[in-house]
Amino acid sequence: MKFSELGLNDELLKAIKRSGFEEATPIQEQTIPLALAGKDVIGQAQTGTGKTAAFALPILQNLEKQHNTIQALIIEPTRELAIQTQEELFRLGRDEKARVQVVYGGADIGRQIRSLKKQVPAILVGTPGRLLDHLKRKTIDLEAVNTIVLDEADEMLDMGFIQDIESILSYVKNRKQTLLFSATMPKPILHISEKFMNNPEIVRIKAKELTADLIDQYFVRAKDSEKFDIMCRLIDVESPDLAVIFVRTKRRVDEVNRGLQARGYNAAGIHGDLSQARRMSVLKRFRAGKLDILVATDVAARGLDISGVTHVYNYDIPQDPDSYVHRIGRTGRAGQNGMSVTFVTPNEIGYMRTIEQLTKKKMEPLRPPSDDQAFRGQLKVAKSKIEDLMKEDLSKYTQDANELLENYSAVDLASALLKNLSKDSSKVEVKISSEKPLPYKGGGRRSGGGRGRGHYGHGSRGGHGSRGGYRGGDRNHRGGDRAHGHGGYRGDRSRRSGGGHNFVIKNKKD
Repeated sequence: MKFSELGLNDELLKAIKRSGFEEATPIQEQTIPLALAGKDVIGQAQTGTGKTAAFALPILQNLEKQHNTIQALIIEPTRELAIQTQEELFRLGRDEKARVQVVYGGADIGRQIRSLKKQVPAILVGTPGRLLDHLKRKTIDLEAVNTIVLDEADEMLDMGFIQDIESILSYVKNRKQTLLFSATMPKPILHISEKFMNNPEIVRIKAKELTADLIDQYFVRAKDSEKFDIMCRLIDVESPDLAVIFVRTKRRVDEVNRGLQARGYNAAGIHGDLSQARRMSVLKRFRAGKLDILVATDVAARGLDISGVTHVYNYDIPQDPDSYVHRIGRTGRAGQNGMSVTFVTPNEIGYMRTIEQLTKKKMEPLRPPSDDQAFRGQLKVAKSKIEDLMKEDLSKYTQDANELLENYSAVDLASALLKNLSKDSSKVEVKISSEKPLPYKGGGRRSGGGRGRGHYGHGSRGGHGSRGGYRGGDRNHRGGDRAHGHGGYRGDRSRRSGGGHNFVIKNKKD
């Protein structure tokens, strides 16, 4: 369904068009009309389904611009998600001239108070702890709030915020509408809905819709000590545009990130122990495409809305299947293709089976590329870079080039250039500390077992690499050669290289 059919005003439709969207996602299609009508809504939807716009658009349309009061309150579990929601409201509400402010912990509360006094926002976005701080200081007044949104409610439950949320809701006594969104619906969340919501309409995205059809899901059987080298070879051959690597612990974020950087990959990591400024800096660079790889824990990455992620690597398999759904939901967005690879140790097969039962989709076994195949992938990208260099004006190098040709053959010079552009990262030894394994969970063997049918050179899905794309100094040139299956050269900002993978990323069937 098109947004123009949902009852939204012209200013919002203009903002939606400016953002490049026409078709509403299922959660938007079902939620927006209900929210515009003033009904309470419970939406079961994962990150990446478009739920932010599902509640943001009705809130923006229902604002009374002449009122100098807080009319809508949006509670988010993390600072990153709160900031992203504020940014989305700014983008969508630009023509409405909506006043939006965000408050969260880890930032100067004095500055927030001065900003709140200077201009009372019509929409306030915040994290539970910081909202309570402001309420206790009486620096925000929620008496006039009409609509309250509880976003990522299950995450707030996991982080221990349920009592804080109930305390905040007690201040919003005159609210007319409550919207609650959660990927899962555990009993405490249902209790909140029963206590604070009025005959809510339930919008549920079925489990089979939670994992996009455009995401090809693979698994690699490997010992914990083998994971890092295998992942590097996969990255070299796949050459993802943007990749997120999920690990289980903060220590592993640091170690995997340091290992990737030591081997020349353009990577950075985020976890809860980093300062707010550091986390925001890393995320800003990743969104802008100045980083190729983001290493993260589930909590640090929960709710992140980053477009353009082509690959998700589950370095550590998640203990619960819902986390898997959240993880791979980082890719395969907005009709784009995506790929996820999950590393599974022998005692973790049972966890993989549980994930497959939830997603109703089998992960395809994947045989890792060899060192030689990874090296060939690097050479392919190096040759692609040279081909692009040949299109530039090289006249000022001619004299020195001729001098070199007097002493060396053209083959030797070309070989030296290829060597310089395709460093053998496998020569850099990286050791990742072992982590306590997940408790054994039985699951049996998959028929056809082994380390996988699919492998490089004889992919289980056939076809040629389709992920590459030249990404040189001009960021707008990103992905220029992808249709021709070239490797993913990323210019001087990243050594990391690799050719297209040997699987066909399938388009969603009509």
